[in-house]
Amino acid sequence: MAKKRRPQTKAAAPQIKDGEIPVVGAREPCPCGSGRRYKACHGRAAAHAATELVHRPFEGLEGECDWVALRELVPAATVELTLKDGLPEGVPSVTLATVLPMAWPALRRDNGAVLLGLQNDTASGDLSRDLADTLRRALAAEPGTPVAAERAAADGPRLQDLLDPAAPFEPQVHTGFEFWVEDAENATGEVAASLERANAAAIPTARLAGLEGAYWCETPEKNHLRWVMAHPEEKLLDALSRLHAAGTSALGEGTRLVGSFRAHGLVVPVWDLPSGMGADDVAKPAAAFAERLAAALATDAPLTPEERRARGGLTNRQVTLS
Repeated sequence: MAKKRRPQTKAAAPQIKDGEIPVVGAREPCPCGSGRRYKACHGRAAAHAATELVHRPFEGLEGECDWVALRELVPAATVELTLKDGLPEGVPSVTLATVLPMAWPALRRDNGAVLLGLQNDTASGDLSRDLADTLRRALAAEPGTPVAAERAAADGPRLQDLLDPAAPFEPQVHTGFEFWVEDAENATGEVAASLERANAAAIPTARLAGLEGAYWCETPEKNHLRWVMAHPEEKLLDALSRLHAAGTSALGEGTRLVGSFRAHGLVVPVWDLPSGMGADDVAKPAAAFAERLAAALATDAPLTPEERRARGGLTNRQVTLS
C-alpha cells in the first residue's frame, strides 16, 4: 500500500511594507507575496490612485484662481515659473503657457528654455501630478524637441512639490499666440499659417489688475466678466445671494450677475456686460464689488426668504466644467 504524501507547504513569503512594494507587470505575481497577480492585489490600489479625481489640483499653489482661469477661460497667456531647486543647467527659463502648437504637452526650445502647456488632456485624475511629470521630462528633453503625453506614476511629484511656493504667479495675457515662436514677426509658411488660424479663433481676453482670477472677455453680442474665486462654495453662494437680493450684485448699468460654474473645485461667478464695456471700464466696479462681497462673506445671519430665492436661482444656473 502506497504511503500518502504529506502536502507540501510553501515557505512564508517575506513581508514587505506597502510603501516598499515595487511596480511590476499587471499579470506578474504581486511582490508582496500574496500569490495573486499584481493587478488583483497592490496594482489595484496603484491604478485607483492614478485615476482618482483630485477636485482642486492647484490647491496650495500661489495664484490658484489664476491657474484655474488659465486652464479653462483664457485663450493665450504665459507665466514665468520658479522651481524650488532652481533651474537646471542649460535651462534658462520655464514658462507656463495656456496652449502650445500641435497641442504639445511641453516643448524644449532650441535655446533650452521650457514651455509647459496647461490646456491639455491628462492621463490621470490628478492634473497637478500629470503636469509635474510633463515638466520633469521637459527639463531633461533634448533642446529643440516637443514632449509627448505619458501617464505619470501614481506616487510621482506634483506641481506643489516642484514649484517655489513663495514665488509670485503673474499671468501675462496675450492677444495672440506669437509666444509660440521666438521670431514670430519673421514666421513664414505653415508656421505663419498656424499662427494666423490660432489668433483668429482666440476670444479677446484681459485680466483685471489687482483682482486674482478676474478675466474680462469680448464676444460678438455682449462682453463678460468671469471671476474665479477661492472662497468656500457654500459661503460664497450665500454671500452672492445676499448681494443679489439686495440689488447690489451688478457691476454698473447694463450689467448682470447671470450665474456661476465650478472648475477644479472653485466657483466662477459670471456677469454679462454691455458690448461697449471694456476691461478698463469694469475694473473699478469690480474692485468695489469685491468690497461688498467681503462684507457679505463676513455675515453669518440666516438667509432671508428673498435671499433663499436668489440662491436657488444662482444654483439652478450652476454647471461644473471639471
